[in-house]
Amino acid sequence: MNAALDKAWFVYLVRAANGALYCGISDDPQRRFAQHQAGKGARFFHTSPAQALAYVEACSGKGEALRRERAIKRLPKRAKEALIAAGDAPSFA
Repeated sequence: MNAALDKAWFVYLVRAANGALYCGISDDPQRRFAQHQAGKGARFFHTSPAQALAYVEACSGKGEALRRERAIKRLPKRAKEALIAAGDAPSFA
């Protein structure tokens, strides 16, 4: 079986210094957050640096993570804040 098919994927929210929320997917959210903090990978953080990994949700695969990312991106900010409030803080942050 292909290891790439078995790999866990995550959808995550990062809070920028200005309070904005960025939604993305990764197979390693902690590494990706470190990249965001270093100013690499997303232009979103060029104007306001990445401040906190606010939310992480495990998905069964990359396809599910992409679908979940699209759904979360469509939510208003108050609904994203509710997700963060209801979810556990990332266990590895």
